[in-house]
Amino acid sequence: MNTQTAPSPQFYLTAPAACPYLPNEMERKVFTHMVGERAPELNDLLTQGGFRRSQNIAYRPACETCRACISVRILANEFKPTRSMRRVLAANHDVISAEYAAEPSSEQYNLFRRYLDRRHQKGGMSDMSVLDYAMMVEDTHVHTKIIEYRLRVEGDGISEKARGPLIAAALTDRMGDGLSMVYSFFDPAQEERSLGTFMILDHIRRARERGLPHVYLGYWVKGSRKMGYKTKFLPQEHLMARGWERYEGGDTILEAAPTKTG
Repeated sequence: MNTQTAPSPQFYLTAPAACPYLPNEMERKVFTHMVGERAPELNDLLTQGGFRRSQNIAYRPACETCRACISVRILANEFKPTRSMRRVLAANHDVISAEYAAEPSSEQYNLFRRYLDRRHQKGGMSDMSVLDYAMMVEDTHVHTKIIEYRLRVEGDGISEKARGPLIAAALTDRMGDGLSMVYSFFDPAQEERSLGTFMILDHIRRARERGLPHVYLGYWVKGSRKMGYKTKFLPQEHLMARGWERYEGGDTILEAAPTKTG
């Protein structure tokens, strides 16, 4: 009889680096690798504990003097869209979304490049090649899908594969308790559609249809304008020092959950 237990994940700490969200702050991250048969289970546990996935690595902030990064998840079953969100849904009535295996395509990469070149010229992903993109999509040992958003064209049916132009895409993990939006991008020429908001609303719908209670959005950083949109999808929960706490707008206590690596 084999009584050996599966090895526990090993955690590592990065060196300090300039924070990409807040000026005059330094960031550090704790991370581990997620590979093998236990990867989906580990992804669930770590995401619920405030980690995010990038390829086969799970990471979370471990900054020495700052706790501004707060994990956010939407309570899908209780969510109610605002008036502006209903306008976004109406503006995208001609968009079809479909879920596929996590496989990259040249069409996706071309859209990804246009998105980076317009929206994130100075970001850490700005110089990603087609091979880098392929790794971002394919290098996963968990339950990952890519959801494509295309404009409806004449002849598209409800059950048919959409044939219109690709205008947005989301790399998404399915977990036991929800959907985790790993990365999303969209056509920067379609700003009037608010496709970032539309993709989140679509994920909330998908979570409800699957009976999943949460949509994980990653980190909200108070003080960072580019992260402000994440707190508009209410009600939601924030991972604080005492665990996941309900948030319905207004201020929240900036005392995020401490990092545990043991």
